[in-house]
Amino acid sequence: MSRDSSAEASTASWNYSPRRAPRWNRKQGVVSFSGTMPTLRLLPFSILLGVVGILCVGLTGFWCYHWRGGFGWDGTARMFNWHPVFMVMGMVVLYGAAALVYRLPLSRRGSKLPWKLLHAALALVAFLLAVLGLVAVFSYHKARTIANMYSLHSWVGLTAVVLFSCQWLMGFSTFLLPWAPTWLRGLYKPIHVFFGCAIFMLAIAASISGINEKLFFSLNNATVLYSSLPPEAWFANTLGLLIVVLGWMVLWALSKPAWKHPELDSPEAQQPLPEEDK
Repeated sequence: MSRDSSAEASTASWNYSPRRAPRWNRKQGVVSFSGTMPTLRLLPFSILLGVVGILCVGLTGFWCYHWRGGFGWDGTARMFNWHPVFMVMGMVVLYGAAALVYRLPLSRRGSKLPWKLLHAALALVAFLLAVLGLVAVFSYHKARTIANMYSLHSWVGLTAVVLFSCQWLMGFSTFLLPWAPTWLRGLYKPIHVFFGCAIFMLAIAASISGINEKLFFSLNNATVLYSSLPPEAWFANTLGLLIVVLGWMVLWALSKPAWKHPELDSPEAQQPLPEEDK
């Protein structure tokens, strides 16, 4: 085997591109396009997605450290600052990573059990971080005698965490425990996928509403008002948009047909990974 063919084979698993070329059809003066979604390599997309996720967590931490007084576990506002960091890290970044485990090329070969365990482990770590985030905010509210669960942000956020816990338990019981029958797994799988995306969207909504709520509470009582767009407002608003971009990228990757994991009994599962047309 030549050096060029070896290099091509080593990268073939990342070349998720459709074999069928797009077709243009003209009928009665109407131009229609039939084909697949635009071609994009999984490897550079994954790198970009990882960079955006790290930026979301890093910028959240910088915001809380630079403008909100840093971090602590003492019932003060510094304890509250762990709440956005843990929530973005867990319910947004790690949750998105767990959802995309089955888009990795290696998951299409061999046993699915290691990938199920990785998916469950990432989701479990995300859930534990979310629990820590809830402990931080409720402990801060208790120390400062602040009411709980009165804002839309708190309702959406807690709903996302509760549904996430149910989602993990149902997924673990159905797909990892040996006594679940095949027909039950097939019946529950589309429900699991739907609620996975729905909970992720709730987490994105809770994150951006939480950023907005924090800015209203912090800047409306300060010398510089939120409405005047001080540097902190610019920074936090940009962070919120970056979180939305991350959510779009995850949902787009989940909806891309060429990157989906084929079923074991489908024709695609019996074929090698697609390569670019020569």
